[in-house]
Amino acid sequence: MKPFLPVNRKEMLARGWEQPDFVFVIGDAYVDHSSFGPAIISRVLESRGFKVCMLSQPDWRNEESIAEFGEPRLGFLVCAGNMDSMVNHYTVNKKRRSMDAYTPGGVIGKRPDYATVVYCNLIKRKYKNSTILIGGIEASLRRLGHYDYWSDKVKRSVLMDSGADLLMYGMGELSVVAIAEALDSGIAASDITFVPGTVYKAKDVTSVLEQEKGIMLPDFATIASDKREYARSFHIQYQNTDSITARPLIECYGEKRYIVQNPPQRPLTTQEFDDVYELPYANAYHPSYEALGGVPAISEIKFSLTSNRGCFGGCAFCALTFHQGRVVQARSHESLIREAKGMTEEPDFKGYIHDVGGPTANFRRPACEKQLTKGVCMNKQCLYPSPCKNMKVDHSDYVKLLRELRAIPKVKKVFIRSGIRFDYVMADPDKTFLKELCKYHVSGQLRVAPEHVSDHVLDLMGKPRNSVFQAFCREYEKVNHDLGMKQYALPYLISSHPGSTLEDAISLAESIRDMGYMPEQVQDFYPTPATISTAMYYTGLDPRTMEPVDITRSPHEKAMQRALIQYRKPENYELVKEALLRCHRQDLIGFDMKKCLIPPRKMAEKKAEYKSEHKSEKKAAEKKSFDGKGGKKPNAGKSLGRNFAKSNSGKKGER
Repeated sequence: MKPFLPVNRKEMLARGWEQPDFVFVIGDAYVDHSSFGPAIISRVLESRGFKVCMLSQPDWRNEESIAEFGEPRLGFLVCAGNMDSMVNHYTVNKKRRSMDAYTPGGVIGKRPDYATVVYCNLIKRKYKNSTILIGGIEASLRRLGHYDYWSDKVKRSVLMDSGADLLMYGMGELSVVAIAEALDSGIAASDITFVPGTVYKAKDVTSVLEQEKGIMLPDFATIASDKREYARSFHIQYQNTDSITARPLIECYGEKRYIVQNPPQRPLTTQEFDDVYELPYANAYHPSYEALGGVPAISEIKFSLTSNRGCFGGCAFCALTFHQGRVVQARSHESLIREAKGMTEEPDFKGYIHDVGGPTANFRRPACEKQLTKGVCMNKQCLYPSPCKNMKVDHSDYVKLLRELRAIPKVKKVFIRSGIRFDYVMADPDKTFLKELCKYHVSGQLRVAPEHVSDHVLDLMGKPRNSVFQAFCREYEKVNHDLGMKQYALPYLISSHPGSTLEDAISLAESIRDMGYMPEQVQDFYPTPATISTAMYYTGLDPRTMEPVDITRSPHEKAMQRALIQYRKPENYELVKEALLRCHRQDLIGFDMKKCLIPPRKMAEKKAEYKSEHKSEKKAAEKKSFDGKGGKKPNAGKSLGRNFAKSNSGKKGER
């Protein structure tokens, strides 16, 4: 196993270091795997000759916990973890979660709420003059004034609240090296204003406005009090997420108090991408966690391959546009095959590669050649409302990669679990990928994400029309039939998304009824920072059009929408009934379960009672059916079936 970076003073001294260049404070357990942001950033810095120590989950109630390695030579790095700390801690109902998959043993309470701010304040109390650099998903998505669902108010940029010197947003490999080298050369953190993918504080922004053509956003006081201005500001931010077309953004916090967001870090080249993912990761959690039960989060990703980054899907509820950008970057086949071969040598490898993908598995190239020189379109999406005529739809590279991975000795199966864009599949006239997906890369169920069936809700989500998903389902079923395989497409669905009414939720339930299965994956819309959908939720406006949007805020109505998606569950009966009655859809309460969602309550109770009564009758009938020679009598059990049919005459489908 490759050596981990030091996690305590003893390990640091064992390397012969008296002082680290950087101390990396993280809210997760230390897992040295390329699926964990802190592992990537620390290994990138190490590869450039910097000494990095990892301070995982310090006790924020104890000031001395931050002093494990002493004061670093160049500064502290702070990351809340692989998830926003509030999402990590709370469900959409704002209830405390019972497990933290990024903590040893899955225990909760090892990191604070709003961890980036708390860790920085802890450092400032102990080392007042030390440089602090913040990054990771929490800092990235809270880099400007933003709506915070958990406090239900607009919060300041995390750079202001944390007291940090610089904020790195996005993936950060290029940004952190540029900053580290600048600090190492003696440049003060306050003077590092030139690095793409960073946010810095300023007292004067004249040169940014005049020389760099910066955009002055509505000031913080305005967006905190005026929802329309908040929506307008967010749309400007959304239009400036591309490294080529973006301009600096400026947000004012009072007289001579500004923060400036530089344009994003450019996409990595294939060689750079390969280099980052082939750094000497241990591909495991630190051994000190073994006695505590290990770190649950590694189980699904240890034998997974990250093949791409970025997404041109543009879903309104997804923050990828803000964090990774819309330009897809891909690793080379050679790099991925080397990593896969290394996996096969691990003692606990069972022959299964769990995933080959990224934000969207079947994107292996930018949407079009234009994006590489002129950037992404500011006011157009590549796939929504229909595929752009300039988009190049091509699965051939991905098909070739998957074939190469399947051919590696000791590999039994290569799964695709990170999700595919079914509309991109349907736009491809060559069905080779779909056929090989069904034949080799699905294990009974393919998870896809239509999210809803009502077209006006899908429009707000930035998703394809329901007809596209239905066409995909038919094509998927046909391919599986031709292959002689029984496999199913299981949809991910979102309830209570902005624009979704009870009537829409009922339409979704009817669609589920017609599909003939109960979805396992249902997610109430969760207003996380930096998404279009969250801006809709807070303002009641679509920031792209400034048109009003219906918002479901009542916890009870949200519960009804969710219950409708899983209407067959007995515990959802009363919520479903209430929703149907409220919308005057009594036609969906009845005995014909091919048309109705639920039976009348008395019938539901009678049905349960009938099943209980006839359970013992069935057992008795089966006992009598044996002929005493180990076999059954002819026609045994048929009388029970006739009795059931008789007792339910005129109620076909009730079972």
